[in-house]
Amino acid sequence: MGHATTHFSVLERAHLGQCLDARVDLYYYAVRISNQRLLGGFESLLLLAILQLDDRAYGVTIRRELIERADKDIAVGAIYTGLERLGKKSYVESRYGERTPERGGRAKRFYRVTALGLAALRDTQTAIQSLSKGLRLAVNHTHA
Repeated sequence: MGHATTHFSVLERAHLGQCLDARVDLYYYAVRISNQRLLGGFESLLLLAILQLDDRAYGVTIRRELIERADKDIAVGAIYTGLERLGKKSYVESRYGERTPERGGRAKRFYRVTALGLAALRDTQTAIQSLSKGLRLAVNHTHA
């Protein structure tokens, strides 16, 4: 069986070259952005709540912290999804506490921010402060 040969016109080759160049550029920018470890807003809030709670950070206390300090009522399921995502990025670590009868013999899963997570939080804070410099952002304390 012979090899199939694909022939491209001059225009098709030029377009293909542009597409490959664009892919290389996108890869370069994606790598540069990922090296900066910038967090999204929700990820930042989760890491800050964990830091505030220190060794008491588990799903329910993290949710309570977000409600009390950030005025964000977020479902526990969304919190655990965010924590799992942060864990995959090595921004948080978890450990299981002791099993308790009041939890039906289940153990709480406690979280802590890693050095990498702290660096990502600092990078994000630095980027936000730099971009905010010179801006006067109005704070409206009334809720509609």
